[in-house]
Amino acid sequence: MRAATKDRAVERQIDELRETIRHHEHLYYVLDAPELPDAEFDRLMQELKRLEAAHPELITTDSPSQRVGGKPQEGFPKVVHSRPMLSLDNAYNEQELRDWDRRVRESAGNEKLEYVCELKLDGIRWRLRIGTAICAGARPAAMAPSAKT
Repeated sequence: MRAATKDRAVERQIDELRETIRHHEHLYYVLDAPELPDAEFDRLMQELKRLEAAHPELITTDSPSQRVGGKPQEGFPKVVHSRPMLSLDNAYNEQELRDWDRRVRESAGNEKLEYVCELKLDGIRWRLRIGTAICAGARPAAMAPSAKT
């Protein structure tokens, strides 16, 4: 395959990945109706980042790899957190977890750290009603009346 043809093939592959990722971001962040498991979405994003790293001349400012997340659903007020809310950023093995911990500790300086780990189940949302600083009720969102209807 000639270099120009190969470059066009890679460019097409990157464009298709970007479009696929944008589609799934819209489903996840805007419509709250994801079609892919998180691991599959992460695989698409990792492939895009790999291709862009191998072909930096094809990186664009609007690439999903150049920003965090997508547009969130409307109606949520902005909240200023007293400390950054850090994500594991897709740690899939012990070394990636140790690397993440090192980065967190470096950014925290001398501040004492405590971690809270919560099980994440994709596709399950909970609606909580808090009353007088006590959780007054919780149930899966599928059982609760939808705010969208």
